[in-house]
Amino acid sequence: MLRLSLISLLLAFSASASADNFDYNYLSLGYGNTDFDGIGDGDGFTLGGSYAFNGKYHAFARYESAELASVIDATRWQAGVGYNKWLTERVDLVARLSYEYVEFDGGILASTDDTGFGISVGVRYRSSYKLELSAAIKRTDYSDFGDDTGIEVGALYKLTNIYSLGVRADWGDDVNTFTLSGRFYFGK
Repeated sequence: MLRLSLISLLLAFSASASADNFDYNYLSLGYGNTDFDGIGDGDGFTLGGSYAFNGKYHAFARYESAELASVIDATRWQAGVGYNKWLTERVDLVARLSYEYVEFDGGILASTDDTGFGISVGVRYRSSYKLELSAAIKRTDYSDFGDDTGIEVGALYKLTNIYSLGVRADWGDDVNTFTLSGRFYFGK
């Protein structure tokens, strides 16, 4: 009986370890290209992070900056909460709600900004110990600029237990971004 209880306990711990494969405690820094329809494209950097409250909820934030058409400074940031649910050992469902802000400064636009809310639903898939793939459908509704619907796909390659390199592509109605980044995990 003791042996059966010990085996059951070990199986329960190994199952929870498998379910805990995805870490929502990280900071990331990236460099990429942003293309706003009707305004132009340019390079810039991104800074983001996430912090897990428990096994199912996390807070996140992201800041993006780019110089478009060499005359317009574009800034976007978002902050929100997310829900993550373990579906299998290799798949997490991720749903997020966010507050969004965008600002354009310079050029023919002088200075203009807008706020709105975003929602996204996607998955994180661990294809191997070192490679994670992700995909999401996103929608953002701004007060004055209208709405933007798009998809985001990404890949992370684990270099160590606390550091990964990644690539992300985000295609929307009005905005497309391509980013290379490094992600540092601080929750393990």
